[in-house]
Amino acid sequence: MTVEAPQRRGTTVVADRAVQRIAEQVITGLDGVGGAARRVLGVAVGSGDPEQPANVTARVRDGRVSLAVELSVGYPAPVAHTTRAARERLVREVGELTGLVVERVDITVTALHSDRSRERSLA
Repeated sequence: MTVEAPQRRGTTVVADRAVQRIAEQVITGLDGVGGAARRVLGVAVGSGDPEQPANVTARVRDGRVSLAVELSVGYPAPVAHTTRAARERLVREVGELTGLVVERVDITVTALHSDRSRERSLA
């Protein structure tokens, strides 16, 4: 059995959709983060659903990943702290799981959700 030189081997391509699904799973595990609020004509309607996953869009180019994330944050958690933790976790875990460099994570907080709004939706 002969092994080809690294210059002659093929490349592994990771699809945008695969990275998107991985990022969705990573962000789902964070406390205080929920799904993005529904939008009508570009305006957020409601408070987001803490039980739904965040909306993630991934773009992979030349071994580098850019992520755009829309999510809701649990009230009264500090938004800056929550988004920083989400960004750090996405960079670390998506990078580890895909072998790609996550160079950009844009996070849009579409709403704040609280335990009380969750109780109302269950009633």
